[in-house]
Amino acid sequence: MNHSAPATLADQPDLSRFADVRSWIFDLDNTLYPRHTNLFAQVDVRIRDYVQRLLDLPSEDAQLLQRDYYRRYGTTLRGLIVEHGITPDDFLEYVHDIDHSPVEADPRLASAIARLPGRRFIFTNGSRLHAEKVMARLGLGPEFEDIFDIVRADLLPKPHPDTYARFLSENAIDPTSAAMFEDLARNLEVPKALGMATVLIVPRGTEEVLAETWETEGSEGAHIDHLTDDLGVFLETVLSGIPAA
Repeated sequence: MNHSAPATLADQPDLSRFADVRSWIFDLDNTLYPRHTNLFAQVDVRIRDYVQRLLDLPSEDAQLLQRDYYRRYGTTLRGLIVEHGITPDDFLEYVHDIDHSPVEADPRLASAIARLPGRRFIFTNGSRLHAEKVMARLGLGPEFEDIFDIVRADLLPKPHPDTYARFLSENAIDPTSAAMFEDLARNLEVPKALGMATVLIVPRGTEEVLAETWETEGSEGAHIDHLTDDLGVFLETVLSGIPAA
């Protein structure tokens, strides 16, 4: 890919790089399921409610603080730990106590992931239990070797470089033969610097997306190798170019 030009859905770069990938690393929320499922909106509301209850704030002030911590610390949880010294268990249990039924089974995605050569991982700033519930709804599970969640990350979220280092070390992954799939461009900067192929999952072209402005920043950066609005179709395209074992 010529990094002087941004990746676009209409102008995908050469996919041959994926022939050498042996570790496939997936974010969870808004990556393995599409953003329009709106599952994370439930989590967002419960985070706001938690902050409001914890700090005895009006709803609007709690939401502003939640957003501030999310942007500055990577997760609201990290901000609450640093600024207020909370312990994570109650927070994680409360904010992920949601209705997972909006996530629908995705046989096409499950089949594509199962056929990827090598090892598969989930690397999320959420909790393991939340990841397992999402995976069950999607029809995923045994294909993945590990779920590396925020607790495994010692509560230090992506995009902190130490968290990527911990993940790679614990799973003995060579980043130069890895690919990472994410819905936040800033979470792909470190992977690209380490030598991974990077894929940004973007909303469908006609979708109305309610997201923080900063969340969409960087999608045209040189650290993004590929863009896709359909992960299953993208993986099928990648697989079509990988010689059968």
